Amino acid sequence: MSKNLTTRGEDYSKWYNELVVKADLAENSGVRGCMVIKPYGYAIWEKMQAELDRMFKETGHSNAYFPLFVPKSMFEAEEKNAEGFAKECAIVTHYRLKNDPDKPGKLMVDPNAKLEEELIVRPTSEAIIWSTYKNWVQSYRDLPLLINQWANVVRWEMRTRLFLRTAEFLWQEGHTAHATKAEAIEESIKMMNVYADFAQNFMAIPVIKGVKTETERFAGAEETYCIEALMQDGKALQAGTSHFLGQNFAKAFEVKFATAEGKQEYVWGTSWGVSTRLMGALVMTHSDDQGLVLPPNLAPIQVVIVPIYKSDEQLAEISSVANELATAFRNLKVAVKYDDRTTQKPGFKFNEYELKGVPVRIAIGPKDLENGTFEVARRDTLSKEIVSKSAIVNYVQDLLTQMQHDLFTKALNYRDTHITEVNSFEEFKSVLETKGGFVSAHWDGTSETEEKIKELTKATIRCLALDRVLTPGKCVLTGAESTGRVLFAKAY
Repeated sequence: MSKNLTTRGEDYSKWYNELVVKADLAENSGVRGCMVIKPYGYAIWEKMQAELDRMFKETGHSNAYFPLFVPKSMFEAEEKNAEGFAKECAIVTHYRLKNDPDKPGKLMVDPNAKLEEELIVRPTSEAIIWSTYKNWVQSYRDLPLLINQWANVVRWEMRTRLFLRTAEFLWQEGHTAHATKAEAIEESIKMMNVYADFAQNFMAIPVIKGVKTETERFAGAEETYCIEALMQDGKALQAGTSHFLGQNFAKAFEVKFATAEGKQEYVWGTSWGVSTRLMGALVMTHSDDQGLVLPPNLAPIQVVIVPIYKSDEQLAEISSVANELATAFRNLKVAVKYDDRTTQKPGFKFNEYELKGVPVRIAIGPKDLENGTFEVARRDTLSKEIVSKSAIVNYVQDLLTQMQHDLFTKALNYRDTHITEVNSFEEFKSVLETKGGFVSAHWDGTSETEEKIKELTKATIRCLALDRVLTPGKCVLTGAESTGRVLFAKAY
């Protein structure tokens, strides 16, 4: 199996696009800007989904499902949210087609089937969900309302890239309602921490937790908490967001509750989400010029066993040992595949599983049977070891744990060495162009300066890190007073 991947050094963007397609994760579809997620890519997404779903349920949330369509008047109810997404909305205006009298065999929109009110295809679900919550909340006894949905959304993007930015994508969106402001803020922070936990312990991606500036905040939110990751090309990627909505949506949709004292008050809201964009983050954080590198905790196949043989008799002997080994792994909940295809040679299989990022490969040949050993190859370091039959199961279990740890440590070292403090705008521009990564710089706190820096450098404020130490200084662009450094970066 020939990889022929463009290297990251040649063209990082091209390398990424080729890798996503060649590793069978996804491909462009017949619908402009939309992707087909292939079985192998979807298997990774399913593992992500399963872990996140478990974490949501452990924090008291339940899954539900809400409509794909939102009436235009309902969508407009919360003005900031509607304005924020207006340019990305797909709209349904008619409900029927008919035969075109001028073009036999073709269809046309039936002008008599115009909807009384246009429907927005959801870019996000706050409007439809909060209009529903109005019916679900009457008393303080109905709160908190902790709901999540797994869904697809549509945002009409002009420039698309597989997983990172597509017109339709899969995601989860949590929407909660609370009796007090403090509870809602606590929920927003809790879910940001759940995302950070998932990113670091399952995706092996270190993240910076922070809050967005007013300019970068979710439309309709009072505060947006985020986790920011750094890709190998020095660009940042927003890996998850959690929004404190205040009472904005409650007021827009008249969601009130009777307090214990009998007073009528508006509820306090949150929303939070991650999407298939995490697949792009996974690819770009760990992979190399040979293909995907997957952290064991999210790999659909953690161990692959490949037989090396010349005759049917040898294959039968190897298969007996391989199937026994595969059973031992399965009993320990290790995802294993024994690839006994006779249509492909071992070299092809080695290349295929290297490209697909399978963490551990075990090769078994006639000499291994004689010696009672196996050849074990690590995908992350491409190193090999000879391991005895008696030790193989424990060795591989320990190796998977070690690889998960090593991938995180490698990504953390890269991230930490790519956070650079600067004190002048010349230094700011130089670091962005020559080194990349996060640029830690003083900012005067105005959206005008933020916008000017973006215009001049294409760098945005990724977040105000929650753990930042406030030290006064001078804004790198204007020289005005600054209370503390913020993190800038070019981003996906």
